[in-house]
Parts: sequence; C-alpha cells; structure tokens
Amino acid sequence: MELVIKKRSKRRWRMTILFTVMATVLTVTAYTFLILKHDPSLVNLGERLWPASLEHPLGTDHLGRDVLTRLLLGAQLTVGYSLISLFAAVIIGVPFGLIAGFKGGLIDRIFMRIADAFLAFPDTIVAIVLSGLLGPGIENLLLAIVLVKWVNYSRLVRSTVITERRKDYVTAATINGLSPFGIMRKHLFPHIIGNVLVLASLDLGKIILLISSLSYIGLGAQPPAPEWGAMLNDARPYFQSNMLLMIYPGLAIVFVVLLSNILGDYLRDAFDVKKEVES
Repeated sequence: MELVIKKRSKRRWRMTILFTVMATVLTVTAYTFLILKHDPSLVNLGERLWPASLEHPLGTDHLGRDVLTRLLLGAQLTVGYSLISLFAAVIIGVPFGLIAGFKGGLIDRIFMRIADAFLAFPDTIVAIVLSGLLGPGIENLLLAIVLVKWVNYSRLVRSTVITERRKDYVTAATINGLSPFGIMRKHLFPHIIGNVLVLASLDLGKIILLISSLSYIGLGAQPPAPEWGAMLNDARPYFQSNMLLMIYPGLAIVFVVLLSNILGDYLRDAFDVKKEVES
C-alpha cells in the first residue's frame, strides 16, 4: 500500500512539473509581443548572418533579422495555429460523434461512410492534397487539418457513446423522462471528456509537425511569416555555413512535440480506470 502511495505521489509531481512547463510555453506563446525587441520582418543586410551577441542572443539570419525574435514569434504562429485547428476539430467532431452514437440508424450509417472516406488515406496525404487544391497559405492549411482531424474525435466519441448508452443508468434516465440532449450532456459527455483530452494532447504534437512540414515545402505559412517550418526552409541553403539557423527552429519543434506526447501519455494513465484499479 505504501508503495502504491509513493508511485501515485511521484506521478502527481511529474504531472505538476509537466503542466507547469506546458503552461509556461503557452504563456510565452500568447504574450510574445510583450518581450519582442526587434522587428521580426525588418531586413538589415548589413547584419546578415551575425553570430550570437548581447544585441542578438541567437544571432541573425540571412536577411539580418533577429533569430530569437523570429523564434519566439514562430512559437505564437506554430503552436497557436495548432491549438486553433485542434480546437476546431474537437468542436466539430465531438457533437457529430455524440449524435451518431446516440441516435444510430441512418444518421450513424451516413456518418460512418463519411468517416471511412476520410480515413481511407493517411492524414498527411489528405492534408497535402487539400492544401494543394485550396492553394498555399496558413488559412487553407488550417482548414485542411480540421477536415482531416475531426473524424478521429467523432469516431472516438461514437464508440464510447455506443458502449455507454446500453447501460442501466442511461435506460433509467430515459424512463424518467430526461431528454436525449439532457442524457448526452449530463451522462454521456463526462465519459468522453477524458478520452478526448488524451487524444487532443497527442494530436497537438502531430498537428505541429504537420503545419511545420507543410510550411517547409511551401504549402503552409508564407514568407516573411516566422513559422518554424518556414524558418527551416529559409535556413536550408545556409546549413553548411551556419547550421544553427536550422538547429534552433528544429529543436523548438522537437521540444514542443515531445512535451505534448509526454503530456498525452500521462493523461492516458490518469484516465485509465483499469490501471488505477490494478494499482
């Protein structure tokens, strides 16, 4: 028993540290404009490819722009756009899954055919095709990501609702005259929120990679936007002479993606009822 308590206490401390780091990243992302000293788009060829200094802690790029400033603003763009598209996918996917799983019948069959069409191809391929059809630009890329990702949340919610709606407490609520909307809101929604949070935390890293990779090949953010993937593409010709220009945004992407994946693992353990019972 004492060993179990120690394990849970250790897990809570790790969760606290993890959430603190994630909150710090999100705070810096949201309030980057308050700490910017340089114009991220101001070209100054007289200071191109300068090394690190007090004025430019991470040096300057091939157009004389401050790398640290662009990296911080890139966090606002890359992480911010990822959160926006993730939120939109959840907002669209959860209601569809709730209705399809609870109602069943024709609505469920139509939904499943739509979901199968989206899931027939990998997310990245579909996002590339949609971005190519809609045209380059961050808005079109975000729309493509939402169109790709909402299906995952709908299927997850649908499967949970189908399992829960057959249980006695749902039958009792129906007999007592509670409306379908009331049943979904009071009884079914609490059962799906944990799974949705876990999937969302894991998806955040995937969406960041998707936005960065598509921006790298020119289908996402367009110059001079300091998005991390676009920064990687801008620095590619200078890799041999100044490899740090690619290392900085690359490390930023790796750090945030790794952080979101670890957070997803911890949330999955936290909402894993079977594991909690075994402990």
